Formats: sequence, C-alpha cells, structure tokens
Amino acid sequence: MSQEVTDATFSDEVLKADKPVLVDFWAPWCGPCRMVSPIVDELGEELADRLKVVKINTDDNMQTAGKYGITSIPALYLFKNGEVVKQIIGARPKPALLEEIEPLLA
Repeated sequence: MSQEVTDATFSDEVLKADKPVLVDFWAPWCGPCRMVSPIVDELGEELADRLKVVKINTDDNMQTAGKYGITSIPALYLFKNGEVVKQIIGARPKPALLEEIEPLLA
C-alpha cells in the first residue's frame, strides 16, 4: 500500500526524499485513478529498494496540485532530488509505466 501525503507533508516526504518518488495525484471520484491505483501500489512494492511511492488526493490538497499544475488525473509525477523528471498523465498498463519509470531509477 502506498503512503498518503498532504500539502503539509509533501515537502518532507517527496522533495527531501533520499530516493526517487513516484507521486500519484488522484481523487476518489476519478474512475481511471481507481484503475491505476493497484498498479502504482504494485510498483511501490516491487521497486521499494529504488523507488518511494506516495499518493496525494487532489481534492483535499489543492495547494500542491495547483503548484504542479495538475489539471488532469490520474497524474503520475516522478521526482528525483526534489525535481520533477517525468510526468505521466492518464491511466497506463503496468508494462508501459515500468518502461517510462525504470530508466530514471538508475
């Protein structure tokens, strides 16, 4: 299961993390978000040694969503050293997500 973050914890949990962080921007009413959520959880478990996975509810944390210009969800942002290095908008199958994320974890 992925860790939930909020506007208040985002900086410490994501920007100051000691390894890359995949942030799942989602909302409870979003069907595609619910489809991609278990895939994101799986990636978090499988890549736990190299990747931290967190989720942030955009309805409850509008400040962070606004800061990163989230206008469409699900939005998966990969942060490395506090910077966004990859943006994946919309639901994708697990192999496609792995293909986009894996090269950035080296």
